[in-house]
Amino acid sequence: MTDAPLYLLDQLETADMLEIDGLHAWQFSLNEDLLDQTDAAAEADHPFASGETVLTIEALDGRDRRTWRFSYNQVMEAEYRAEEDVWMLDEGKHRVKCLSAVSADDEPE
Repeated sequence: MTDAPLYLLDQLETADMLEIDGLHAWQFSLNEDLLDQTDAAAEADHPFASGETVLTIEALDGRDRRTWRFSYNQVMEAEYRAEEDVWMLDEGKHRVKCLSAVSADDEPE
């Protein structure tokens, strides 16, 4: 078993929905252009940091639409709490949980 570090960014790329601060948010997006820059830096073996927004989350709180934006640095510095299966973002101000949709194959085998 490897002890490879967990990164929120990896989880976000495979998530179908997020929960943020107790609200379900199916509307979220990643800045693909910024992710391409991170990949290029990794391939060139260069460190990468950015204050640019990499994650935008939208959710409805009653009738109010709420929007959160997190920089690349904030996402990379997120702390994972395994016992709760949540990520603490922005120095613990926000709790994010990555969720995956459950789907069934209706094709006969």
